[in-house]
Amino acid sequence: MSETTTISEVALTLGGRPVPTEPMTYEQFIEWVDEDDHCEWVEGRVVPMPSVDSRHDGVVGFLRAVLPYWVQARAPGVLLGEPFQMKTGPDLPGRSPDLFFVSNERVSLLAPNRLNGPADLVVEVISPDSVTRDRVTKFAEYEQGGVREYWLPDPIARQAQFYRRDDAHFQPFSVDEDGVFHSALLVGLWLKVDWLWEPPPYLEVLRAWGLI
Repeated sequence: MSETTTISEVALTLGGRPVPTEPMTYEQFIEWVDEDDHCEWVEGRVVPMPSVDSRHDGVVGFLRAVLPYWVQARAPGVLLGEPFQMKTGPDLPGRSPDLFFVSNERVSLLAPNRLNGPADLVVEVISPDSVTRDRVTKFAEYEQGGVREYWLPDPIARQAQFYRRDDAHFQPFSVDEDGVFHSALLVGLWLKVDWLWEPPPYLEVLRAWGLI
């Protein structure tokens, strides 16, 4: 069963509107979709995204709360996230990652309603229904499309995998013996993996990073 078939059986409407059943181009999809619609464009079809649970939302919420301060102070660029669209390549699906970073050097790829190319960094938080989609399908798409760094936190397993693109392929990062991840893309950024599941007060994180 394909990705589009699996999810379309779950959600036949989106924002009170019927989900189109006929194939459409990506430009038609962008015209059809509303800014608050949580969906992606796969194999020419609209694919609504299932609801997430509190564990997934907690990881995304933590990263969206603290990373903007790092980006503003240390890594000029733009931090965006779902439901904003990203089209990594002409022959690849249109996705809406949970979180992604676009450096100032590549911000010209940003249009008002989508990123026309790969983000520098993409974060996809794994949910029970998204294991294959995030670890296999999107992994291959983002690798092919040119995403430079890919984070895969799994709040259910309380594990996270981190990858960087090297010679056109993703290579895994190692977390150090203290459970700390160091980003290659956002130079100087480090993250205790346990913070993803048990976030400390945000001000403590900013102090640890030397931002306040």
